[in-house]
Amino acid sequence: MADDQKSIHRLQSVELDEESLAAVSRDQEQERQIAIFDLLEENFFFPEAAANGPYDLHMGLIENRLVLDVRGPEYERRHILSLSPFRSLIKDYFMICESYYQAIRNSTPQQIEALDMGRRGLHNEASELLRTRLSGKIETDLDTARRLFTLICALYRRG
Repeated sequence: MADDQKSIHRLQSVELDEESLAAVSRDQEQERQIAIFDLLEENFFFPEAAANGPYDLHMGLIENRLVLDVRGPEYERRHILSLSPFRSLIKDYFMICESYYQAIRNSTPQQIEALDMGRRGLHNEASELLRTRLSGKIETDLDTARRLFTLICALYRRG
């Protein structure tokens, strides 16, 4: 993708529906804040049929479905995705993240590294699934999908 396309098709804001968010630990809140910060720093987000961006994204849950409200210049769409294909990946991701957070406090660097590698592998798998599920609706790069998946997990905790 050319750099000019990346600069035009990007998110300028990301908002999570407060009613969809669950109470979380300090680690989980920090992870969510970092995902939003990193997402806004660098992303590629190209909704189908959009002439140009930047875009504003509002994410939430309705009846256990992911809702992506996207707005941009002369563009406004709501995309709804079933979370069913993500359930087992999200569950596994939560388990490995919890083990990772505990390991940071009590384990050897080798144990932490092994858990982090597993966590990153699951994160990549879920991000590729998200890109597939968004196909024909929104095109993203892997890093953008990874950060969006982190935010989906934040919403899913409540749902």
